[in-house]
Amino acid sequence: MSQSTAGAPLHIVVYSHDVDIRANVIAALGRQVASDLPEHRITEIATGPALRQYVDSKKRVDLFILDGEANPEGGIGIARELKDEVFNCPPVLLIAGRPQDSWLATWSRADDVVLHPIDPFTFATKAADLLRSRTVVLR
Repeated sequence: MSQSTAGAPLHIVVYSHDVDIRANVIAALGRQVASDLPEHRITEIATGPALRQYVDSKKRVDLFILDGEANPEGGIGIARELKDEVFNCPPVLLIAGRPQDSWLATWSRADDVVLHPIDPFTFATKAADLLRSRTVVLR
């Protein structure tokens, strides 16, 4: 994963098997998640193997957004795998199905968690906070 550069678009990866969830995430993020951040580019990924292939390609990622309820491979396990295996792993925003899943989000080492159904304002705010933390570290 390469570093952020000033003014360059941010790169967000959205993982879910469900096209509707991916569409809701994209709608919540808009073209620019916050006025103080650059515009972003979103890569949609529907399967675990495709996500691993993307990560292995070393393409730049500034934020992973993972659906914890994805099938057949949930984003909770993938978040843990990313945090364990990717050097200087970008932040992970996990979408969980229930408040009771918060302990799983902690286990996964996700940087933050939101619940289904996606509230666009909360979602965008958390994504922006994670992106800001990533760009501050890489400057």
